Order: sequence, then structure tokens, then C-alpha cells
Amino acid sequence: MDKIKHKVAVISGKGGVGKSTVTVNLAVGFARNGREGKIGVLDADIHGPSVPRLLGLTGQRVRAGPPGVFPVIGPLGIKVVSIDFFLPEEKTPTIWRGPLKMTAMRQFLSDIVWGELDVLFIDLPPGTGDEPLSIAQLLPEIDGVVIVTMPTELSQGVVKKAITFSERLGMPIIGIIENMSWLVCPNCGVKIDVFQSGGGKRLAEETRIPFLGSLPIDQQISRSSDEGKPFIMDKPESTAAKAFNEIIVKIEAYLKAKEKGVNDKL
Repeated sequence: MDKIKHKVAVISGKGGVGKSTVTVNLAVGFARNGREGKIGVLDADIHGPSVPRLLGLTGQRVRAGPPGVFPVIGPLGIKVVSIDFFLPEEKTPTIWRGPLKMTAMRQFLSDIVWGELDVLFIDLPPGTGDEPLSIAQLLPEIDGVVIVTMPTELSQGVVKKAITFSERLGMPIIGIIENMSWLVCPNCGVKIDVFQSGGGKRLAEETRIPFLGSLPIDQQISRSSDEGKPFIMDKPESTAAKAFNEIIVKIEAYLKAKEKGVNDKL
């Protein structure tokens, strides 16, 4: 892990907010910006891994050999590790208790031959259970956390727990992304707030956490995800992709500033 320059975790308080989709497209966006072969994704969701499907890697297997276990290579040379790559079939469930999950997380971080990476994105499962806690304990040098939420009050209430979790474990929060913020009517082009609008931004203001941006509900995102094609690469001219690129610029700026701060201390 000492050859990985930056480590960024992506979390949410609850499932179904598009966290894994955000993680995958962050990785692709960073790789496209001059980092091909220098980006990694760790799918830390033991019970519900979805990164392999989102990257079109379903059915792939890791390769073992000296000096360890090698990640599966995805689009743009992205190095990917998921529990799915170790199971006999995609439908095979992982029925593990806490100690086994802790062991798996430790092996993902220590036995995988990641090589030199600019950024490792860690897709954490929803909530504040074993896997997020294990990552926080095993990676105290994590650069920051990106929190994904939805505009609804229900989502905001649960996300506050994720914020408190991150703060108590000393993980800096890079910012909040509001997913599924709006949709554009395909007939008239009018912007429609499907849920109540602005919840993520209000939460960011309330907690004094940077608001990274909002992403729309877009049928193209769903279709691209089902086909294993990250929308930022598959539909680069879409409203969603353009909004996502603006978010990537902010995260890149955060990491550069953090890197400069470290260098200034040396």
C-alpha cells in the first residue's frame, strides 16, 4: 500500500443512492485525466458487490502468483479487486460474520499486488458496520471520504451517521455528492425535481462540509451501468457526465492541495 499515492473512500448512510456507480465513474474519470493504469478500485462490499458488473468484469478472476494476488484489469487499465472475483459464481452468497470480513479486508489491503497507483478508490458498503470500520482501522492514512446521498430527508438523516462515523475515526471528508437530484423531461426539456430538491446542499451547509455537486436521474446512466459501461465514458456528452466531470475537478484539487501540504512540511 506504500506505493499508492492517494486513498479515497466512497460511503453512504444507506443503500440505493448510487454510491458504487459514483465510485466507478470517479475511477474512470481520474484514469481518463492522464492516469491510465494508475487508478485502482477496491470493492469492499462483501455481501453486495456491484463494481465488477458496473465495469463489465463479471465472471473475471484474480490471478495469484509471486509476489501475491494480482487485481483484475478493467477499462483504461483500472486495477479492480472484489470478493466476486474469488467466488465460483456471481450468485454465490457470502455468508460471513465479522471476523471473517475483517480478515478479508486485511488481505485485500496487504496481499493484493496493487503496484504504483495515483489513487485507490474504496467502495464501502452502506452503513457503518464491519467493512467500513475495518478499512478505517487498517488504513489510518486515508486521504479523505466522499459521501453520496439523495435529496430526500430520509437519506439526509442516515447520512449524518456516516458523517459522524467518518469524523470519529479521523477520516477527512472531501465533500458531499447529491445523486438523483433531478430529471429532464424528454418531451419538453423541463427540469423536474422528483424528490424534494437541495437536501444534499442543505446538509453540506449545515455540517460545513464542501458540496461537490449534484447528479441527475438519467436513463442513460441506468442503461450504461447495466451494460457494464461507465456513463462518463459511454455518454461523455450527457448532462450527467458533464456534471460528474465538474465533481472530479474538485476532488483532484483537494488531493493536489493535500499533496502540496505534505510536501510543504517536508
